[in-house]
Amino acid sequence: MELPVIARLKKELADLKYELNVRLPKELEAARAHGDLSENAEYEAAKARQDYVRSRIGQLEGRVRELSMYNISSIPRDVEDDAGESTAYDIVFPEEVDAAKGQISLSSPLGRALLNKAVGDEVEVQTPSGKRTYQIVELVTLHELQGHER
Repeated sequence: MELPVIARLKKELADLKYELNVRLPKELEAARAHGDLSENAEYEAAKARQDYVRSRIGQLEGRVRELSMYNISSIPRDVEDDAGESTAYDIVFPEEVDAAKGQISLSSPLGRALLNKAVGDEVEVQTPSGKRTYQIVELVTLHELQGHER
């Protein structure tokens, strides 16, 4: 099962590859037909877009590779801090973070500390207010959550 973030990045990647290989060559050819390339704004714009698209494709391919390496089957959801307060966290990839929904990034200090941990494990995290210790009291994987949404 492919993660939604990876599917979204792959779609953007496919769209950019289509643009690079189909649309931009046509735009460049049309701009060339207007004559002198040294003062042709359409040609320069198409070349600049082509450079951007190539760069973005490289970035997306790298990010898809990175995200594919994560083992998301053991990302905890509910943790209890050293003060005994229980808090549920949705730990998501950086591209999906929505703080208003209580989501935190997998690359945040807490997200990194919780990765590959199990129920009962304790982790120590450096926060702006000092070190805090958290204990995992419940683990709900992304795959389990997606199964409940269907």
